[in-house]
Amino acid sequence: MTVWVYAANLRDTTVTFLPMTPDLFTRAESAAAFVLSQTELRPQIGLVLGSGLGSFADDLTEAVRIPYAHIPTFPRSTAIGHAGQLVIGKSGDVPVAVMQGRVHLYEGYSAAEVAFPTRVLGRMGIRALILTNAAGGINVEYGQGALVILCDHINLQGQNPLTGANDERFGPRFPDMSYTYAKRYREIALEEAKKLSIPPREGVYAALAGPSYETPAEIRYLRAIGADLVGMSTVPEAIAARHMGMNVLAISCVTNMAAGILDRALDHEEVLEVGRRVMGQFIALLRAVLPRIAGELQTRG
Repeated sequence: MTVWVYAANLRDTTVTFLPMTPDLFTRAESAAAFVLSQTELRPQIGLVLGSGLGSFADDLTEAVRIPYAHIPTFPRSTAIGHAGQLVIGKSGDVPVAVMQGRVHLYEGYSAAEVAFPTRVLGRMGIRALILTNAAGGINVEYGQGALVILCDHINLQGQNPLTGANDERFGPRFPDMSYTYAKRYREIALEEAKKLSIPPREGVYAALAGPSYETPAEIRYLRAIGADLVGMSTVPEAIAARHMGMNVLAISCVTNMAAGILDRALDHEEVLEVGRRVMGQFIALLRAVLPRIAGELQTRG
């Protein structure tokens, strides 16, 4: 959408019309309205699927698939393992909005641009957001393929999506991050993991900008400051979601052990392969968690 303003030259009385980029809120509203016009479903739960984890969206019923390139002002994913489409459909009886892939700082986007899809989901009426990612394991108790519920994060990306003028229509200037990852949702995920014979684990996620993997020295530093996992995503989305009052659940899949943990080089193809290998467990956990979160939303009104 283009908004036009005029500029008058007081010396020769000519008037020139110049395009003006709409503000962030208006852009998010426009994108949300477009997405909702493509479906009759009105989901209250959104999901963001990380590297190698996108196949969950393939099994949704009543699905409408919208390439990011078709959504007004929506950033486009260029990362390998990210399909780059928004899928609106049902998981069982639960309507969901699923981002099949995300964008990252290392693709050249700012933190505000990385968080823009979260803004759009919020304006669509999403109240609960499930974030997933492929992560490197720092905690030596995790093995490849472990599913870990995030209880907190450390933002080392050098950017925050809330930097700049605050728009109160999104949320307050200084949002509280004490409970970034909803305790009740974490309890639900851990309970369902246990039922599925998935070892129930919680951990702290350190977010770095990438795209290079961390050095062994950086991993030793991250362990020293309390990180269990490391990755290049999730945190800008979590911050924007909490700014807008959404409750957040985040699940990491440990697709590789971080640099220096094992005596071998890191490889993105390995990340994708491990994601494919644990997809059954991952999908089972999401399917178990979704109706319970939907029930929580109904109970709270």
